Amino acid sequence: MLLDDALWTSQLRNIAGQIQKPTAILIVSAHWESAPVTLSSPIAATPLVYDFSGFAKKYYEMTYQTPDATELARLVASMMPDNEQVVQSNRGLDHGAWVPLKVMYPDADIPVLQMSMPTSDPARLLELGRRLQPLRDLGVLVIGSGFMTHGLPYLRDWSTDAIAPTWSSEFDAWAAEALAQGDIETLSNFKHAAPGMPYAHPTVEHFTPLFITLGAAQKQDAPVQTLIDGYFMGLSKRSILVA
Repeated sequence: MLLDDALWTSQLRNIAGQIQKPTAILIVSAHWESAPVTLSSPIAATPLVYDFSGFAKKYYEMTYQTPDATELARLVASMMPDNEQVVQSNRGLDHGAWVPLKVMYPDADIPVLQMSMPTSDPARLLELGRRLQPLRDLGVLVIGSGFMTHGLPYLRDWSTDAIAPTWSSEFDAWAAEALAQGDIETLSNFKHAAPGMPYAHPTVEHFTPLFITLGAAQKQDAPVQTLIDGYFMGLSKRSILVA
């Protein structure tokens, strides 16, 4: 629904305007968990996955026809260990990928590849991010797409400007402090250390993409820059830039 939120879309467009236009984009979404590492179809005009239900017809008619990403797929596969298989699939881009990118880069003129999350273990995801770090030297933007809090079952006010529940605001403040300090150890222990759990994340897939981006940082324990904060339906939409 962020596509219809004027504030959020303007914030995402501002992010795209503040950073150098990437040569390609590798995105990991909360909505694709699959092991081993699996890559989306790299062909031009990769079809979209409409992995949601009950929304207006217009959302199912949206397109995002990106250029061929075969070279990026080859590079990502080459960065994985020899003993770990990388699967090339014909899967399209899911809404965790194409929705924010449609806002940030509406011309769809950048090659985009989606990569599955093969695990929810922060240590393994950090290591995966470290393997992907050389992509950044080639101008590739690595994105972890999720939600800083995602306790949908516990929302009582579904208005976009709803006051954040305590479990959401406390988890967000905790994460913001850890990120500002570059404290990956604390972040990795979020299941046990973070206030608001497990309500903030009854399942963890909307938080764990963060660890791939932190792993791909130039310096893993460096403080990050918050680009977007605030709440949407009471859920934290905090978005960060990793140097």
